Formats: sequence, C-alpha cells, structure tokens
Amino acid sequence: MRKVVKFGGSSLANADQFKKVGDIIHADEERKFVVPSAPGKRYADDTKVTDMLYECYDLAEEGGDFGKQLKAIKERYQEIIDGLALKISMEEEFKTIEKNFKNKAGRDYAASRGEYLNGIIMAAYLGFEFIDAATVILFDEKGEYDAQKTNELMRERLASLEAAVIPGFYGARADGTVKTFSRGGSDITGSIVARAVKADVYENWTDVSGVLVADPRIIYKPETIETITYRELRELAYMGFNVLHEDAIFPVRSEGIPINIRNTNDPQAEGTWIVESTCQKPKYVITGIAGKRGFCAVNIEKDLMNSEIGFGRKVLQAFEENGISFEHVPSGIDTMTVFVHQDEFMHKEQKVVSGIHRIADPDAIDIEADLALIAVVGRGMKSTRGTAGRIFSALAHANVNVKMIDQGSSELNIIIGVANADFETAIKAIYDIFVLYQL
Repeated sequence: MRKVVKFGGSSLANADQFKKVGDIIHADEERKFVVPSAPGKRYADDTKVTDMLYECYDLAEEGGDFGKQLKAIKERYQEIIDGLALKISMEEEFKTIEKNFKNKAGRDYAASRGEYLNGIIMAAYLGFEFIDAATVILFDEKGEYDAQKTNELMRERLASLEAAVIPGFYGARADGTVKTFSRGGSDITGSIVARAVKADVYENWTDVSGVLVADPRIIYKPETIETITYRELRELAYMGFNVLHEDAIFPVRSEGIPINIRNTNDPQAEGTWIVESTCQKPKYVITGIAGKRGFCAVNIEKDLMNSEIGFGRKVLQAFEENGISFEHVPSGIDTMTVFVHQDEFMHKEQKVVSGIHRIADPDAIDIEADLALIAVVGRGMKSTRGTAGRIFSALAHANVNVKMIDQGSSELNIIIGVANADFETAIKAIYDIFVLYQL
C-alpha cells in the first residue's frame, strides 16, 4: 500500500512543526512520497515565506537593494535547520537565488523557492530522495499544465524509488523556466504525485481536522464531515467552500484515489474522506452548506415567453456579448431570471439591458442587487422526504425572505437566493435545523 502525503504551510512553519510532520510520516511506513509547501505563519502577525519572497523579488526587479529581505528569508530556513539539528548548508542555494533574482528570473521562480528550499530540508530530515518538481512537472509553451507528459515522466522517475520528497506548487516549461500553478498550489502537486504512483490514499495534512459542514466564521465550532463525495465537494467548492481547489481533485478522481484531509496538530483525528462514491449513510441529511454574497438578479418578463423558441438563448447572448458569465437561470412561464456577479455586471448593466431589448424584445426588465446565494448540498437529500420544506420552514422562522429557489435534477443540492443582509442568518438557520437539532 502506498500513501502520498502533502503538508501545508502551517504544518511546516517552524522546526517544531517539522518534527510533528516527521513523527506522522515515520508512524506509517506506507507514507512513501511527501509533498511540502513553503513555511507558513508561525504566529498570527507573522509573514509567510512565499510573501517574503515576492517582496524580495519585487525589489530586485526594480533594481533596488534586496539584501536585507533575502537575509530574513535565509534566517527563517536556518532557524528550521538548527531546530532540527541538521548538518546541511543552504549557502549555495541562496547564492543561486540571489543571482537569479538579479537576472530577473520571474515572480514564478521567486515564489517557487519557498517550496524548493523546504523540500531540501524535508528530504534531509527524513532521509528521503529529493526531486526538484521542475524536473517532473511540465507546462507547455503557453504555460498550460501538461497532464499526460507529467504523469508519464513522474511515474517513470518515481518507479524505482522507495521514498521521495517532491516540492509542491511549481513545475517548469520545456526550456526550464519555472512555472507555478495559478490555483490550488501544493494540493495539485500532491494529487499529481498520487496519480503517478497509483497511490491507495492521498493524505492532505493541514491545520484543521477535516472538512467542516459550514464556515466556522459563521457557525461556532461546526461539525466535521466524515465522508464527502467528489460531486458534493465540487458543488460546495463552486459556492466558495474553501477546502481543495477542483484542479487538485481531478488527477486523483480519474484514478479513483480517495483523499483524506487530516490535522497535523491532531494526527489521531480521522479527518474527512473525499471519495468517488460510498454506500455509507451520511451523519446528517445534508453534507455541507456554503454560499457567496454579491450577486444581482436580472429579471426579464415577456408574455408567452415559454412558446417562443430560442428566447433563452437570445437573452444569454446579451450577457455573452458583454463578457459576463451567469450563475443560475430560474424561469417561469412568462419570466426568466439571470443571476450574475454584481461586481462584474454593474459596470456593463445598461449595455446588457439594451442588448436584451435589441435581441429578445422583452416586455420589461428589472434588476435586483445585493443578493447572496446559498448551496445546501448532500447525497442524503435524495432519499429523505421533506428536505426542501424543512429548509424553507427554518428560513421563515428566522424571518429570512427567499428570493430564489433552484434545485438540480440530481437532487444533490438546493440553491437559495436571499438578501446579502440575511446571508449569515440563513446559514445559521439551515445549520441549526439539520445539524444542531439532530445532535
């Protein structure tokens, strides 16, 4: 059995955290391949190493003196090396970094050095082989990630190795230029490695004990989700659920490899399992609640709209012509509503309105601003009667007016539109009725 383990920045912020990580890896001989992030914050007001590197490189690019900033970064790593009692020197690495900064190697190169240096330290601490991600993760000349070539190269490189450390967050183009992932960071690298070695499990270690049912900034100590499917996670991530970016899911999803979200500071906790499918019944009817503020609704009215072929396409054409994507399009017999991001729409609203009139010839158009969308997601909803009724009863009891309802045919999620001002109240009401009162 093989496990790929990825550790986030908070898990590797200092020597003490490194020791916790080392204990976790050595506690299970199946943890063969390690993907580290750059050191994160050691305390609340601290600065992440990646941000320090950006600041340092920006000075170099402007032709300024960046010696002080580079020295501070060097000291962060030396603090870790000394705390682990390692007999390694980063002097030559920092000389190379200084030279490349002066030669303006690019911000991607600068940002990637955090993971690169942490990978060297991690490999030395564990006694594992170090593999520079730039030699096994490939991007094409346009900067697009090349999944097929990377998988072939990574699989070939790791096939003969018992254990290895591969830094997260970056790879390289064919000419050797370093390129970072624009979204998902080290999570993507961990998923890529797991796919290449055909891992049995991809463990993603962070500073929380799994995925939470709702945002802890809104709900006090929300419950942890035991098992969630890829589809459920994707629905929640679409609405701002900040766990794993979807780009970090696709490589392992294609191979049926489960992801286990774990807590470095509480390694005994089982965490959350992210799987393709499961026969396990969820603990609650719903799996999770997520939402976003800042939407507006464009309501289009026209008599006999339902009998006019192509009316919906004509309306959406007006949005397309102005470069605006839509979120949801609930409709009635004579009405159609298009939900869009308010900040994208507000500067082009009159162009869109005139475009709809020109193309679709509606009877009236009305715009409602300052709305929020909330997604209630759960595979348990499909087999449970009265779920929607309980949601709307809870919202009515909390004096929340529902502006929009949209449910997919899969019965996996229900999208609810409310006023921005009612956003947190609505999430609390839904959480209470499905989770708090079920405990």
